[in-house]
Amino acid sequence: QVQLVESGGGLVQAGGSLRLSCAASGLTFSNYNMGWFRQAPGKEREFVATITWNAGPTYYADSVKGRFTISRDNAKNTVYLQMNSLKPEDTAVYYCAGRFRGTGEGVLALEYRYWGQGTQVTVSS
Repeated sequence: QVQLVESGGGLVQAGGSLRLSCAASGLTFSNYNMGWFRQAPGKEREFVATITWNAGPTYYADSVKGRFTISRDNAKNTVYLQMNSLKPEDTAVYYCAGRFRGTGEGVLALEYRYWGQGTQVTVSS
């Protein structure tokens, strides 16, 4: 079955960096556009970033543009989220998700078929 497994979360001070990874199995990874979402306590899940199946165009939420970078390595079936200049408001559970290439813009959670279990990111002030 399809599995997406996130790692790399943790506790970091404001201004610090973290790199999240999401390892995929059970699917042809290179056929899927990948995205990162996050959910803070008491809030709805929100879009963070997306990347196309061939590591082409990327798109970011305004709140993370210029600080976060999404990338992927199809040889390793892994998508990454490099997070720099972290702020306390970035604190959330971060989820990776997969959607078949060619469908939609990738900013809505409902566009994604597969989801990971999430990894906690906590940014202290």
